[in-house]
Amino acid sequence: MVTSTVEKLSPTRVKLHITVSPEELKPSIQHAYEHIAQDVQVPGFRKGKVPAPIIDQRVGRGAVMEHAVNEGLDTFFRAAVAEHDVKMLGRPAADIVEWPNEKDFSGDLIVDVEVDVRPEFEIPDYESLTITVDAAEVEDAALDEELDRLRARFGTLSPVDRPAAKGDFVELDMVATIDGAEIDRAEGVSYEVGSGELLPGIDEAIDSLTAGEDTTFRSTLVGGDHAGEEAEVSVSVKAVKERELPEADDDFAQMASEFDTIAELRDSLREQVESRGAFSQGSAARDKLIETLLEKVEIPVPAQLIEDEVHSHLEGENRLEDDVHRAEVAEASEKQFRTQMLLDAIAEKLEVQVSQDEFTQYLIQMSGQYGMAPQQFIEALQQGNQLQAVIGDVARNKALAIVLGKVEVVDSNGKAVDLSGFAATDDDTEAEEAPETSTEEAPAAEEKPKKSRAKKAAPAEAAPAEAAPAEEAAAEEKPKRTRKKKTEEPAAE
Repeated sequence: MVTSTVEKLSPTRVKLHITVSPEELKPSIQHAYEHIAQDVQVPGFRKGKVPAPIIDQRVGRGAVMEHAVNEGLDTFFRAAVAEHDVKMLGRPAADIVEWPNEKDFSGDLIVDVEVDVRPEFEIPDYESLTITVDAAEVEDAALDEELDRLRARFGTLSPVDRPAAKGDFVELDMVATIDGAEIDRAEGVSYEVGSGELLPGIDEAIDSLTAGEDTTFRSTLVGGDHAGEEAEVSVSVKAVKERELPEADDDFAQMASEFDTIAELRDSLREQVESRGAFSQGSAARDKLIETLLEKVEIPVPAQLIEDEVHSHLEGENRLEDDVHRAEVAEASEKQFRTQMLLDAIAEKLEVQVSQDEFTQYLIQMSGQYGMAPQQFIEALQQGNQLQAVIGDVARNKALAIVLGKVEVVDSNGKAVDLSGFAATDDDTEAEEAPETSTEEAPAAEEKPKKSRAKKAAPAEAAPAEAAPAEEAAAEEKPKRTRKKKTEEPAAE
């Protein structure tokens, strides 16, 4: 039989002591013989049919034992993790303390596995919390700005005989050279002065130029074969045009919208601005709730987990020697991992599950953000073993939505804030529980999903792009042995 105990080394690290009896190791040994038989070539025996005594003679029982342990170790480790409910973080490291006897495979296999774990902590009381966010008041200036944006869509451009200014449209001819060699040319380019959508430095270069004038400036190219290189850019202003906006009257309202009067149009625009303000309030309430909960609880994060994340992030940016940025990334990573662990604990306490429909909708939403087709996005996640991590993201979002529905959220004027789309209502949390989604059933399901327990919530907090949720990432890791191999791997003859 397989027996195991767990030893707590620190609040964030444990050691699993695993003992495997010869009977439990026997299937792995049998499979080792079968696998090695596929690799070795012995005259007089077909491939895969080499008997065990010949393998013992040609390869050695040490190699067989090595193969068997390598194969079975992950299974034994996973069983111990499940038995002791270990919340893994990061990569486990295994050390073979005692091997079975090579002569007859008698004796126990004893393994110690150390792994970082999610620390134990008390979830702060959140039902008595009051979260205050800024009031979402629609000022006339904001409403006028919204109306002006709509008027600009229906504006007309008229040539003017004056220097270009911010908001004008100019027609440009441009030539880029590097070391005197022309590498790009564009003619008749229409550009809005001040938009910053062309080249760095273009706005300063053409400011105050009139039609027929030209200038030269240096800029970093943003596209093409020479993207990222600095070039000398010659620009000639062919025309300057001023945008004339239509009058904000009833005629404009009828032309630009479904309304008959400008007053009705302004009321509609006010509702749009208020809607954006409400979304900002919900997002702010969510972020402030997380901040408040994190302030109320101490959640240590394994140092190695942060170090690995920081190294991966800086390596991707080619900034490994940037100590200032390293400190910034370390701080952000620690906060991100603390947030994940807090929400994971809340999700477990609330018994949050992810329905098939929620999982699918989240994948569709994320695939759109990455500019990929849903099926292509799912395949990429499968290849990277990240489907379980995505399920964790959805569960954390649901947990946060439920908690947000239990706290009191008011604005700076003391008015209750509408959290529709962010928080779960009592009806949501009392709804029939949905079937849990696993990675195997994630891509498709035949059964019709039941109503979810909580409304879809906005993502909890953006993690660094390369930071996978800690527990889901750890779930894919196999124990890494720290002891040298007992024998060399068998070589095919």
